[in-house]
Amino acid sequence: LWAGTIPGRLFRSDDEGASWTLVESLWNRPERVQMMGGGYDYPGIHSVCVDPRNSKAISVAISCGGVWCSEDDGVTWSLEGRGLRSEYAPPEIEDQRILQDPHLMAVCPASPKALWIQHHNGIFRSADGGRSFSEIAEAGPSVFGFAVAVHPKDPQTAWFVPAIKDEQRTPVDGALVVTRTRDGGASFETLRRGLPQEHAYDLVFRHGLAIDDTGERLAFGSTTGGLYVSEDGGDSWTVVSSNLPPIHSVVFCESGGA
Repeated sequence: LWAGTIPGRLFRSDDEGASWTLVESLWNRPERVQMMGGGYDYPGIHSVCVDPRNSKAISVAISCGGVWCSEDDGVTWSLEGRGLRSEYAPPEIEDQRILQDPHLMAVCPASPKALWIQHHNGIFRSADGGRSFSEIAEAGPSVFGFAVAVHPKDPQTAWFVPAIKDEQRTPVDGALVVTRTRDGGASFETLRRGLPQEHAYDLVFRHGLAIDDTGERLAFGSTTGGLYVSEDGGDSWTVVSSNLPPIHSVVFCESGGA
């Protein structure tokens, strides 16, 4: 088991969570002094992607600290993520990998070299396990957001929940939507059916969107306590609840329930 924390620590457990050890090989990297908080005082490790075919291959995303990869079960690490850019930095250093603010990184289990990132200033896709990324310039109402879900079998298909960047952190034009690409980001659909299209103030946190093993059932929860489920890949949505506390995380259990 792996666990990421603020301030930028990665822990591992080899006994099903009974005990944990700090991964000092990452914590002691000299580049750590350049990391900074993305919305918090300290950097945070929020994404740990393990190759299901080779458990020694691990990629982690840090906000703000970029994408790090290990091929030897965490013994050594390399700072990767070429192609990511941070428009909040001066132009001459916007491509520095240590300054990047990935909001969430998700992997396709059937094609573990395929990674998608919802970044602070855009959507990025990798086909080489996080070594390099290409930017998706257009993706519906906005390329800003926190959550991303990747189809478990099709690396070309991914879902996002867009919002207004920084200034408001609410859905664009007050309409809650989910965007979906089925062609690796070349085009996007804006999915609205069943979602509030007026006076919506739902923001979906980075772990608030989930997909089950079939790739057809999705669920997401919002900061305003809305919980929505789709049984058809996002084409339509059903409101499960609209008055829960702010929802930080949604996960499907093995039986298929959220």
